[in-house]
Amino acid sequence: MVLWLQSQEKRWRLTPSRAAAPAGPMHKEQEMSPLGKTYVPYLFTAALFFIFSSIGLQETASAARKRPRADTSVASKPAGGSPPQPAGIQDALRSDCKAAVLMDALTGKVLYEQDAAVRIPPASFVKILTLYVAFDALAGGQLKMDDMATVSEKAWRTQGSKMFIEVGSRVRVEDLLKGIAVVSGNDACIALAEHLAGSEDVFVAKMNEKARRLGMKDSQFRNCHGMPADGQYVSALDMAILSRRYMEDHPGALAIHSMVEYEYNGIKQGNRNTLLTKNIGVDGLKTGHIEESGYHLAATAERDGRRMIAVIMGCDKVRKRAPEAQKLLEYGFRNFSTVEAVKKDALFGPVKVNWGKVDKVDLMATGDARVTVPKGKEKSVVAAPQLPDSVNAPLEKGQVLGKVVVQDEGRPVTEIPLAAAMDVEKSLIPPWPILVPVAAGVCLIGFGVLWWVGRSGGKRYGK
Repeated sequence: MVLWLQSQEKRWRLTPSRAAAPAGPMHKEQEMSPLGKTYVPYLFTAALFFIFSSIGLQETASAARKRPRADTSVASKPAGGSPPQPAGIQDALRSDCKAAVLMDALTGKVLYEQDAAVRIPPASFVKILTLYVAFDALAGGQLKMDDMATVSEKAWRTQGSKMFIEVGSRVRVEDLLKGIAVVSGNDACIALAEHLAGSEDVFVAKMNEKARRLGMKDSQFRNCHGMPADGQYVSALDMAILSRRYMEDHPGALAIHSMVEYEYNGIKQGNRNTLLTKNIGVDGLKTGHIEESGYHLAATAERDGRRMIAVIMGCDKVRKRAPEAQKLLEYGFRNFSTVEAVKKDALFGPVKVNWGKVDKVDLMATGDARVTVPKGKEKSVVAAPQLPDSVNAPLEKGQVLGKVVVQDEGRPVTEIPLAAAMDVEKSLIPPWPILVPVAAGVCLIGFGVLWWVGRSGGKRYGK
C-alpha cells in the first residue's frame, strides 16, 4: 500500500500544471488537481485504518479475557491444614485403644491419628454403613419411612443386641431405622436389608460398593450388623471418612442418632453412647463391641457451627471409650478453628462483558470452601479470585468463567469455580470501541467522496 501511494505521488508531481497545459478541452488527467489526487487516497487509507484497528481491538479484548486477573479487593478468608503437632502433644493425646482419629467434619482435615490405617473388626460400626445405604434409598424414592417390612426367621434368630421384633410381624421402616441407630438391633438390620434388597447378601454387596465409592481403602464387609465374620474389617480413618460423608449426605439422620433411648413393643432400651448426656454438643454417632476387637465409639459433636468427629477403636474396657473420645473432641474444638474461606453463591467481580445487552456481570461461587487452621492463624488463609479481563456475550447463568483459589500460608488448598450469576443476551448494537472507529471511518470516506465530487464538478463547469 505504501509503495503504491509513493508511486502515485511521484506520478502526480510529474504531471504538467494547468498553467502550462495547452488550451482546449480538459484532459482526463486534468479533471482533478494534483492536490486532490494527493489527499483522497490518504483519506481512504485513514478510514480503512480506523475500521481495521477497531476489529483488532475487539480481537485483542477477546484474547485478553482468557488471561486470569487477580482480584485483590476480595476479603481473605481461609482454608488449609494444620502443621504436625509436637511430640509432647502427640504423647498427651495418645489414647488407650488400638486406633484413634480426630477429624474436622466440615473440612475432612485429620487433626490427630493413632494407627489410623490398622484393620480392625468393626462390630456395630458396620451399622453406620447399613443406615447410609438405607437413607440413600429413602432419598432416591426406593424406600419410604411408612413402608412395612416383614420380619423373617433369619432376622428374628440373629444373635447379639436386639430390637426384639417378632418373626412374621410387619414393622415400619422408620422403627427399624431407630432400632438400628439407637439400640443397635442386629435383627432390625437383617429385616431392613431383606426388605430393601431382597436378601442380606445383595444388601452387603451394595454396602461394599458404597464403601469403594467413598474411598474406604481399608474396609471390607461381610454382613450388615457387625457380628464376627471372617474377612470383615475397617480402619479408624475409614470410619471417620464414612461418618463425615454420612452426615453430609443425610444430616437429618442425627435426629435419630441423638436419641438417648427408644421403646419398641413395650421394651425400652437406652443408647450406649453415654456422651449424649454430657451436654458437650455430642449428637451421635455409634458404639460397637465384640470380644475380638474390643469397645469402639464414633462420636460427633457440634459447637458454634463447627463439627468434630472422634473415632476410638479397640478399648479393652467399656468405661474407657467415652472419655477417650471426649478428650479428642475437646482438643479439636479448643485448639483449631474452621474458617469459611468461600461461601456458596458469594459474588465476585464484576467482569466486563463484550457485545452484551449489559456491560458487566457478577460471578458466583459454586460451592463452599472451609479450612481448618490452628487457633490464632485464621488470617494465614486467603481466597484469591482469578477472573477474566472480559467475556463475550451471550452468557448463560451458571456458565463457569473463573475460579477462586483458597490458599493457606501461600499454599493452594482448594479451588472453587466461579460462574455467571445471570444470563446475558448478545446486543445487536456494537459496543463503542467498535462503533466509534467504524463511524469515524465512514465519515472520512463520506467526506472524501463529497470533496472529490465537489472539486471535480466545479472544474467541469468552470466554477
